[in-house]
Amino acid sequence: MAVQLQPSFLSIFNSLKHENKPKPPFPTTQRRPTLGVKAASSSNARQLIQSGAIKAIQPKDAAAAMDTEGFQLLDIRPVWERQKAHVEGSLHVPLFIEDKDNGPITLLKKWVHFGYIGLWTGQYFTTMNPDFLLQVEKAAPEKDSKLLVACGEGLRSIMAATKLYEGGYKNLGWLAGGFNRAGEDDFTAVQGTEKLQYATIGGVSYYFLQLLIFIETVGKSK
Repeated sequence: MAVQLQPSFLSIFNSLKHENKPKPPFPTTQRRPTLGVKAASSSNARQLIQSGAIKAIQPKDAAAAMDTEGFQLLDIRPVWERQKAHVEGSLHVPLFIEDKDNGPITLLKKWVHFGYIGLWTGQYFTTMNPDFLLQVEKAAPEKDSKLLVACGEGLRSIMAATKLYEGGYKNLGWLAGGFNRAGEDDFTAVQGTEKLQYATIGGVSYYFLQLLIFIETVGKSK
């Protein structure tokens, strides 16, 4: 069964994300860490962002950060989200991976997760990637590498950025608000079958999203 992130951590995210960007036409659901996963310290994340140790970068400024400041985009979303849409040339190391344990307790958790979250959002039951830092070190071995850490909504990526900072990476950026807050032209080289803003949406909610997009399109054509 999944656990909630601490409210204080959510307040940090809400105070830092860009409020004026258009939201997707259907709300997305943030995947939550599974039991046994330790969330990033809210006070530490707050300090790192507010001190500038981790640079908060809005989606509209991401292209400039990559083109002129030398940041490399690090996509930490799980593989099923990245397959729907991703920025061409970005690194990919998932912070959360599918939990494939089939023990009786885990199977019970998966069943509850499916009933409350999975059916609606299409999200798998996940666990923290135990090799996350090692895999990033293979992809970007220089600890002074400029990495712009990104996910769908910004919560998982600030956790990942905090973990990377503690692992020795000191030139980090955080995509504030995540890909969901990106405008149509913020990332031009996008590959996949979906829009980057909607890649976190799955399950039953995906079909509601398509219906809303269809209704919106028909309304504009009149």
